[in-house]
Amino acid sequence: MRIAIIDLGTNTFNILIVEIAAGKYQTLYQTKLAVKLGEGGINRDLIQPIPFQRGIDALKEYQRIINEHSVEKVYAFATSAVRDASNGKEFVKKIKEETGYEVQVIDGDQEAEYIYHGVCEAVKMSEEKFLIIDIGGGSIEFIIGNKDKIFWKKSFPVGAARLIERFKPSDPITDKQIIEIRDYLRSELLPLVDAIKEYHVTELIGSSGSFDSLAEMISHRFYTPEILDNVTEYTFDFKDFAVIFNDVIKSTRKERLRMKGLIEMRVDMIVVSMIIVQYVLWAFDIKKVRLSTYALKEGVLRKLLKKDSF
Repeated sequence: MRIAIIDLGTNTFNILIVEIAAGKYQTLYQTKLAVKLGEGGINRDLIQPIPFQRGIDALKEYQRIINEHSVEKVYAFATSAVRDASNGKEFVKKIKEETGYEVQVIDGDQEAEYIYHGVCEAVKMSEEKFLIIDIGGGSIEFIIGNKDKIFWKKSFPVGAARLIERFKPSDPITDKQIIEIRDYLRSELLPLVDAIKEYHVTELIGSSGSFDSLAEMISHRFYTPEILDNVTEYTFDFKDFAVIFNDVIKSTRKERLRMKGLIEMRVDMIVVSMIIVQYVLWAFDIKKVRLSTYALKEGVLRKLLKKDSF
């Protein structure tokens, strides 16, 4: 059986097409499209007309790909930008009219749970507790868990697109703006502080997105891109991270466009994402950071395989 899983994120729409047989799967196709659904309206809880149409066009493109691969069932999930938008239901309805796909709008808890299962599929975990972070455009999901279960999870509406629209960082970002963003994170993430104290987490696992870009940039700068071939997890060296962080923070958008390993769709968000990551590392005395190349869509797949119901 062939299925497609679509993650309608705030910045990007991701698709994964797999063939399932005997409880196992083979990846046939996957890609992502930069949609920037929250552009110009994310903090007003509105999908503006231009990104609205970009989203519809992206789903039509995915419909073409899905048909080419003879997919039998499509699972589509929308997250922060759609669930918070006053015209989110209208957007979902339009997708149904144009493609026939039913989009499930999931809440932050469900999103965090899928991300956890995606990370479990990608990363070797133990009985120790890990802090998982997924930096989206509209929200950031934090999950504390181990190989067996989730101990705590929460979705915070402080994603990269929201921070950019709120603080309007200059090019390059100033020290004053960095401090303002950190202060804002400190006030908004207070429930996370309590959770970290309770569960004594010392390792961070970054889920896909900006962490993918960070790993790619590090591989180009210090090693070789091949170190990331066919791997689903990667352990960061803190010295590597510090160099890339400083490069990104001091850079202009034009300079970032030339940075090897940084794809164009992440050029705007990477600065704020790096500030978020650095804040978490500093605030909670994290000793180890790993990348999970899997996230929400792989988590959905894992849950479907466990239930054996398609």
